[in-house]
Amino acid sequence: MLDFIQMLKVFFLGLVEGITEWLPISSTGHLILVDEFLQLSHPNNPAFKDMFIDVIQLGAILAVVLVFFKDLWPFGLSENRPMIKKSTFSMWMKIIVACIPGTAAALLFNDYIEANLSSPYVIAGALIVYGIGFIVIENYNKKRTPSVDSIDDISYKKAFLIGLFQVLSIIPGTSRSGSTIIGGLILGISRKAASMFTFFLAVPVMIGLSALKLLKYVLEFGFGFADFALLGFGMLVAFAVSLVVIKFLMSYIRKHDFKVFGWYRIILGVFVIAYFAFVV
Repeated sequence: MLDFIQMLKVFFLGLVEGITEWLPISSTGHLILVDEFLQLSHPNNPAFKDMFIDVIQLGAILAVVLVFFKDLWPFGLSENRPMIKKSTFSMWMKIIVACIPGTAAALLFNDYIEANLSSPYVIAGALIVYGIGFIVIENYNKKRTPSVDSIDDISYKKAFLIGLFQVLSIIPGTSRSGSTIIGGLILGISRKAASMFTFFLAVPVMIGLSALKLLKYVLEFGFGFADFALLGFGMLVAFAVSLVVIKFLMSYIRKHDFKVFGWYRIILGVFVIAYFAFVV
């Protein structure tokens, strides 16, 4: 049976997922760290938690699809006849190209990384390193004008290079959005275009990886009422919170850079190291 405390833990994890998935601060890292304190449990299956941390991201993805549906949907009408929007179709081709490196890396190394690199110290190190990266890159970009200001102007070469940066996100604490946004900024892409491409790139990547994780869990353990209730509620919370966070971030980057997230990552990373070194 599920109790109120378990559902409260799921609510809080969904809240954390919705906030951190789209900000460049690592949702997986935050979920792992927060669960160190919450200790989410399943009434029948201890393996549920690992699946939950990955698959709850589907709720956040649905928020992207809803917010940017017009930009993502490649079909339309012209003189009452079906048509394919060329710019949107081209964008999807670039996203597919960008998916290749990260998907290959995840399929090859995901199980090893989950088993060996999900420690608080690895997460803290990634938070700090990429926090410094954001600050350094944003300071460097003050002297540059972006060469790409629109997602439509991202070339296939730049899309593939962004995909290579996404490979780094398989390490907990790195952040999928953080690694791809950093890659975009280094390549001379504007903050808005880099952020939007990151959002769109996450749709096939996270749907695919979450579907594989869920399928593996279902085939091995089945999927009962407790699984449905806990995962469904977490995804619903992540979806609702993501709607707010996505709109906030797109508004924020019109006037601000990403350095505040860099400083947040550094401070959190130092706190995590201190906590687990001296308190636990």
